[in-house]
Order: sequence, then structure tokens, then C-alpha cells
Amino acid sequence: MSIGNSNSPEEERPSTDDRSEDRLVERSVEEPSIGTALKKARIAAGLTVDEVSSLTRVRIPIVHAIEEDDFTRCGGDVYARGHIRTLARAVHLDPAPLVESYDAAHGGRPAPTPAAPMFEAERIRPERQRPNWTAAMVAAIVAVIGFVGFTAFSGDAEKEKRPVAEGSASPKPAPTQTGGKPAAQPSQVPPAAKPEPSDSAIAAAPKDLVTVVLTADTGESWISAKDSTGRLLFDGTLVQGESKTFTDKESVDLVLGDAGVVKLFVNGKEIKDDFQPGQVERLTYTKEDPSQGQPQAG
Repeated sequence: MSIGNSNSPEEERPSTDDRSEDRLVERSVEEPSIGTALKKARIAAGLTVDEVSSLTRVRIPIVHAIEEDDFTRCGGDVYARGHIRTLARAVHLDPAPLVESYDAAHGGRPAPTPAAPMFEAERIRPERQRPNWTAAMVAAIVAVIGFVGFTAFSGDAEKEKRPVAEGSASPKPAPTQTGGKPAAQPSQVPPAAKPEPSDSAIAAAPKDLVTVVLTADTGESWISAKDSTGRLLFDGTLVQGESKTFTDKESVDLVLGDAGVVKLFVNGKEIKDDFQPGQVERLTYTKEDPSQGQPQAG
């Protein structure tokens, strides 16, 4: 009988799991986290968090959270990836490795899907609610006021044209001057152009309400709208040329899936901003907006 260690050479070798864990530890030591990489690059570029927020339109609290590797405030994986790409470009980093690190830590990137189903995945299923009769009544009042104004304006224009038409049927002799020459006829002034019904409706909107009008101008976009209580007013896709109007006593919250194709009017004034095609925007408007002609980025 031999006396000694009974362990075989195979038992003395380190297991495959141990070697994998060692490599993961070494990799985590060598590579900084996503937030640490973004923060170091921002400092190296000589930028503050406020300046990065102004350049990227990502809110300051979200920039701070991402630099701390907290992605819960981004609103989902789609928005988190978009914020990472935007911040990386602002501080002169290649966004691809950072997005790959995010996907590796959060279950991988989902399979490519069409644009509309992707936005549907981000939607919040609304609970069954009673019809919003207040919003319906306000929309009906705005439509009636716009129609009455448009009809009255059209009637005045027809009255101005009618004497000219009657005079052409039975022309009267032109009065003559002392020299026997006919007096010059006064030049006819063409009637003013008729306003668009949508412009009349916007101008006649109640002053004590927030009125937001969205139009899919150059393409289709998914949108979501909520009132000041968080109640969902609309959740769907606007096709090109389609418009939606939302009103509330305090504020209207919007999420635009493709802000670059949307034309936006708030309280009768057009909001002109450099939204890019495919850019997702979260916006909030109140009765005082637009105070300086700029939306409140969400």
C-alpha cells in the first residue's frame, strides 16, 4: 500500500470556470465602465456636465446618472443606447465599444425590427379609462370657432366680389371729364388670401389652456401625449400629413419617436428647432410656453 496524496494531476489543475473568472476579473480591471469612460473623456475634452447637456439635449440628471453607470433614468434600453451614442460623440469617443459593453451587461442587443414595432415595444399599455369628455368638448369648441371664422371671412370676400360681377353684366357709361375724356376707373384690389382653417383654429384657442398641435410633415412618427395628471391622451403613429391637437389646463407631456418629421405648434406659435430625423424627444409645455421660442427638452 502506497502512502501519499491521493489527488490525481487532473484534480490539481485549475478548473475551466476558475480560469474564466480570472479572465473576467482581469478584463474588468483593465477596461473602465461605460460611465467612467464617458466621464474621463468629458474631463479630457474640457467640458462640464452642463455644456455636454446643452450640446446633446440630454438632461443634466441623466448625464450624471449615466456617468455613475445608472441607466434606470434613461427610460429603457433603446433610449439608453441612444444616450450613450450621443454622449460619446460629444466627448470624441467611439460609441460602438460602449454600446457593445452595454448590450453585454443587459442581455444583448435585440433582433432588428421595423420602426413601428420597435416603438410599440416602448409603449406603456394604458388602462381602460373613461372617455375624456372635457378634451373632446374643448376640441369641438376650437373646431367650431375656426369654422365660423373661416365662413365669416369667406362671406365677406364674396360680398366684395359681387358688385364687380353685377356691373360686368350691365355696364354703366363712364362719367366724362370736362375735356370729354372718360374718367379713369379705380383699380380693383384683389381680395386677401383665405387663411388655412388650422391657422384660424390655433389663433382662436382658449388662452387659459395649453394647446399643442402636432403634424407629421415630412414622414410618419410615433407619438405619445399625456396631460398634467399623467393621463394618456394619445398613443399611436401619425402618418404623413396627419395632425393631432392636445389641450390641458396645466401642461402637456410629449414623446416624439421621430422628431425630425414633426411640425409643432404650441399656444398658437410654431416651435422651430433643429430636431434630426430619427431623433427621439421628450417635451413638456405649459400655458406660458413658448417663453423664449424653445421647447423644454425632456
